[in-house]
Amino acid sequence: MTKQQYEYWSSPYRNTKGKKIIITADKCMTGIVFLAYPILLGYLLFTGNNQKLMQTILVPAVSFVIVSVFRRCYTAPRPYELLDIEPLIEKDTKGRSFPSRHVFSIFIIGMTFFYIAKPIGIVIGIMGIAMAYIRVVGGVHFPKDVVAGAVTGILCGMMYYII
Repeated sequence: MTKQQYEYWSSPYRNTKGKKIIITADKCMTGIVFLAYPILLGYLLFTGNNQKLMQTILVPAVSFVIVSVFRRCYTAPRPYELLDIEPLIEKDTKGRSFPSRHVFSIFIIGMTFFYIAKPIGIVIGIMGIAMAYIRVVGGVHFPKDVVAGAVTGILCGMMYYII
């Protein structure tokens, strides 16, 4: 992504209303998905499905730790560090852009739901696509960051079918 591409992609949102839409959508989707996950854990605990409960805890947790460690070791810069842009989503973090942990997290949680309740998993997957778009247009990730986050989340989620 070049500075010109970013400016073109983000131009519809470079006003007060557009910026508010991007920021609100980013926060709402993050909040919805991260509230849904503990509700799923509570449901599995309540129904006594201990095997699925353990998988639902371990696969995302181990995957999240691996992605987080990788990001610390491979500290890729963010678009606002390289392109001299002002992101729509305010962030001052340096590096740790690849892969996008927001997008990874939504996709691993979506895959977790897909394993237990397919329709909810599909909805969360669609939200993951929207989140990927928002994180790029928001100026905090390159397209490769969000694609890598999505693919990693999906592949880690597929571990459910192997375990």
